[in-house]
Amino acid sequence: MTTHDIPATGDLAPLLEPLKALANPVRLQVLQWLREPEEHFPVNPAVTDPRTVGVCVSHIQAKSGLAQSTVSAYMAVLERAGLVQSTRVGKWTHYRRDEERIAWLVGEIEQGIGNAQTPDLLP
Repeated sequence: MTTHDIPATGDLAPLLEPLKALANPVRLQVLQWLREPEEHFPVNPAVTDPRTVGVCVSHIQAKSGLAQSTVSAYMAVLERAGLVQSTRVGKWTHYRRDEERIAWLVGEIEQGIGNAQTPDLLP
Protein backbone atom coordinates (compact mmCIF):
# COMPACT_ATOMS: atom_id res chain seq x y z
CA MET A 1 0.00 0.00 0.00
CA THR A 2 1.41 3.40 -0.96
CA THR A 3 0.69 6.61 0.90
CA HIS A 4 -1.78 7.52 -1.86
CA ASP A 5 -3.82 4.43 -1.00
CA ILE A 6 -4.17 5.22 2.68
CA PRO A 7 -7.76 6.25 3.42
CA ALA A 8 -8.31 9.55 5.19
CA THR A 9 -9.33 9.19 8.79
CA GLY A 10 -10.10 11.41 11.69
CA ASP A 11 -10.78 15.10 11.43
CA LEU A 12 -9.31 15.47 7.93
CA ALA A 13 -12.05 13.44 6.21
CA PRO A 14 -14.50 16.41 5.93
CA LEU A 15 -11.85 18.33 4.00
CA LEU A 16 -11.70 15.86 1.12
CA GLU A 17 -14.81 16.89 -0.85
CA PRO A 18 -14.12 20.64 -0.71
CA LEU A 19 -10.47 20.12 -1.64
CA LYS A 20 -11.42 17.85 -4.54
CA ALA A 21 -13.88 20.49 -5.74
CA LEU A 22 -11.17 23.15 -5.60
CA ALA A 23 -8.66 20.96 -7.46
CA ASN A 24 -10.35 21.84 -10.76
CA PRO A 25 -8.99 25.19 -12.00
CA VAL A 26 -12.32 26.29 -13.51
CA ARG A 27 -14.26 25.59 -10.30
CA LEU A 28 -11.61 27.47 -8.34
CA GLN A 29 -11.86 30.39 -10.77
CA VAL A 30 -15.66 30.49 -10.47
CA LEU A 31 -15.36 30.55 -6.68
CA GLN A 32 -12.93 33.46 -7.00
CA TRP A 33 -15.30 35.32 -9.34
CA LEU A 34 -18.15 34.84 -6.87
CA ARG A 35 -16.07 36.48 -4.13
CA GLU A 36 -16.68 39.85 -5.86
CA PRO A 37 -19.72 39.20 -8.09
CA GLU A 38 -20.28 42.87 -8.93
CA GLU A 39 -16.82 43.03 -10.52
CA HIS A 40 -17.20 39.91 -12.65
CA PHE A 41 -20.86 39.60 -13.63
CA PRO A 42 -23.65 41.87 -14.88
CA VAL A 43 -25.68 43.15 -11.96
CA ASN A 44 -29.36 43.99 -12.19
CA PRO A 45 -30.60 44.91 -8.70
CA ALA A 46 -34.18 44.91 -9.97
CA VAL A 47 -33.86 41.15 -10.58
CA THR A 48 -31.57 39.88 -7.82
CA ASP A 49 -28.85 40.94 -5.42
CA PRO A 50 -25.71 38.93 -6.25
CA ARG A 51 -24.60 38.99 -2.60
CA THR A 52 -27.80 37.58 -1.10
CA VAL A 53 -29.38 35.61 -3.98
CA GLY A 54 -26.33 34.94 -6.12
CA VAL A 55 -25.27 35.05 -9.74
CA CYS A 56 -27.36 33.42 -12.44
CA VAL A 57 -25.81 30.27 -13.82
CA SER A 58 -26.21 31.71 -17.33
CA HIS A 59 -23.84 34.57 -16.40
CA ILE A 60 -21.32 32.08 -15.02
CA GLN A 61 -21.64 30.06 -18.22
CA ALA A 62 -21.13 33.13 -20.41
CA LYS A 63 -18.05 34.29 -18.49
CA SER A 64 -16.45 30.84 -18.43
CA GLY A 65 -17.18 30.13 -22.09
CA LEU A 66 -18.09 26.53 -21.24
CA ALA A 67 -21.21 24.59 -22.16
CA GLN A 68 -24.19 25.10 -19.89
CA SER A 69 -24.17 21.43 -18.91
CA THR A 70 -20.50 21.60 -17.89
CA VAL A 71 -21.06 24.72 -15.79
CA SER A 72 -24.10 23.14 -14.14
CA ALA A 73 -22.07 20.04 -13.31
CA TYR A 74 -19.22 22.16 -11.90
CA MET A 75 -21.64 24.18 -9.77
CA ALA A 76 -23.24 20.97 -8.48
CA VAL A 77 -19.79 19.77 -7.34
CA LEU A 78 -19.16 23.07 -5.56
CA GLU A 79 -22.59 22.90 -3.94
CA ARG A 80 -22.12 19.29 -2.76
CA ALA A 81 -18.79 20.35 -1.28
CA GLY A 82 -20.61 23.10 0.61
CA LEU A 83 -18.70 25.93 -1.05
CA VAL A 84 -21.68 27.56 -2.78
CA GLN A 85 -25.40 27.78 -2.15
CA SER A 86 -28.06 27.83 -4.83
CA THR A 87 -31.33 29.72 -5.04
CA ARG A 88 -34.01 29.24 -7.70
CA VAL A 89 -35.42 32.43 -9.21
CA GLY A 90 -38.11 31.41 -11.68
CA LYS A 91 -36.51 28.94 -14.05
CA TRP A 92 -32.96 30.12 -13.27
CA THR A 93 -30.55 28.96 -10.61
CA HIS A 94 -28.38 31.53 -8.88
CA TYR A 95 -25.21 30.71 -6.94
CA ARG A 96 -23.39 32.51 -4.17
CA ARG A 97 -20.42 31.55 -2.05
CA ASP A 98 -21.05 29.98 1.34
CA GLU A 99 -18.70 32.28 3.25
CA GLU A 100 -19.26 30.50 6.55
CA ARG A 101 -18.31 27.13 5.08
CA ILE A 102 -15.30 28.62 3.25
CA ALA A 103 -14.08 30.22 6.50
CA TRP A 104 -14.50 26.86 8.23
CA LEU A 105 -12.50 25.13 5.47
CA VAL A 106 -9.66 27.66 5.68
CA GLY A 107 -9.60 27.26 9.46
CA GLU A 108 -9.57 23.46 9.23
CA ILE A 109 -6.75 23.49 6.71
CA GLU A 110 -4.81 25.88 8.89
CA GLN A 111 -5.42 23.76 11.96
CA GLY A 112 -5.03 20.36 10.31
CA ILE A 113 -2.01 20.86 8.10
CA GLY A 114 -0.85 24.41 8.73
CA ASN A 115 2.06 25.66 10.76
CA ALA A 116 1.98 28.67 13.07
CA GLN A 117 5.29 29.89 11.54
CA THR A 118 4.03 29.59 7.95
CA PRO A 119 2.66 32.82 6.44
CA ASP A 120 -0.94 32.76 5.35
CA LEU A 121 -0.90 31.35 1.81
CA LEU A 122 -4.59 31.79 1.00
CA PRO A 123 -5.86 35.08 -0.41
